[in-house]
Amino acid sequence: MKSKLLQSFGPGLLFAGAAVGVSHLVQSTRAGADFGFGLIWALFLVHIFKYPFFQFGPRYAAATGETLLDGYRKLGKPVLAIYYLLNFATMFTIQAAVTIVTAGLAAELFGITHNLVIWSTILLIISILILVIGKYKVLDNLMKYIIIVLTISTILAVLVALSKSNQAFSVAQIIPSGTLEITFLIAFLGWMPAPLDVSIWHSIWSVEKNKTSLSRTTSKEALFDFNVGYIGTLFLGVCFVLLGALVMYKSGETFSDKGTVFASQLINLYTKNLGGFSYIFIAIAAFTTMFSTTITTLDASPRAMTISTNLLFDKKTIFNYWFWITFLLIGTFIILQFFIGNMGVLVKVATILSFLTAPFYAILNYILIFGKHTPKEFQPGIYTKILSFVGIIFLIGFSVWFLTSI
Repeated sequence: MKSKLLQSFGPGLLFAGAAVGVSHLVQSTRAGADFGFGLIWALFLVHIFKYPFFQFGPRYAAATGETLLDGYRKLGKPVLAIYYLLNFATMFTIQAAVTIVTAGLAAELFGITHNLVIWSTILLIISILILVIGKYKVLDNLMKYIIIVLTISTILAVLVALSKSNQAFSVAQIIPSGTLEITFLIAFLGWMPAPLDVSIWHSIWSVEKNKTSLSRTTSKEALFDFNVGYIGTLFLGVCFVLLGALVMYKSGETFSDKGTVFASQLINLYTKNLGGFSYIFIAIAAFTTMFSTTITTLDASPRAMTISTNLLFDKKTIFNYWFWITFLLIGTFIILQFFIGNMGVLVKVATILSFLTAPFYAILNYILIFGKHTPKEFQPGIYTKILSFVGIIFLIGFSVWFLTSI
């Protein structure tokens, strides 16, 4: 049984790889730098209230052997069509946001050129080559090492920062006020720990895992795998908030919106505490984390668009995986042309869009899991049902608050 549980690891760590990126390296660090420990409440709340909707991805895949997109199709073609349009409208911005942050880190680490368009091109080409050669299996294996390296380096940085800090920090929690602060909060919540449509990606990876392992993952194994990845994203989120608070809060220094400058500040955040000797180690950890997010998003969005296209037309079409990857690359480069010098705006737009669409995915996942399309024995208990209901209210409430505050 133990070996079976170990073998089932994969989709949960891919989820962590997709989640631990911009939301942690950029948004969580900024939250600590700007608010100290004041937004810890938001970090925990969003993890609690998004939890059931993310969990429904692997739960549905384990129960039915299908992706959430197959489930949306059973709820009706109009439902799937709305997802199709939403994903089409957001996938280019999301890919551009993660790519530009990764490009900034690559420029800082390798120093060959500080042209982010060139670095974005190089990174996307390498990503495609990895996907062509290794497909799901390479992603699955690569993620285990990336998450381990990042976790160890982050814990070390936090411990040293805590030992060197002689300031008295307030743990009082802050409710943001004013348009700028509320906008940041919504952006922070939007990708923390990830956009809610990543639950769809998770269900797709779960189905792929079954194909590559030639065995069906049980519901217990799938949920164990997911919970490990999810708890890991929460832990790392807290670590990055602490780092931002301990090193930059009330220091008079603020993070730049320019990719290369931000990358330098971010890496110096670590090395300032661990010492110059750690520069390469920390830079590689940060870069590989963002690179893993770049690969997972580049893989997942085309998979989702391919499946949903086939389901909408009830047959396989010419709009296959490689068509959508090509299309995604073109759209990403177009967006990068406009935002290449302002990474902060691009990240803000992408994260806010993700938060505003979250109630849609939450409601769909809730209906699907607790409806007739999921066998009763695989449906969660009453406590998860209540948490789901409160989570939907939370997501809608914060969206309305944001829209009425801007």
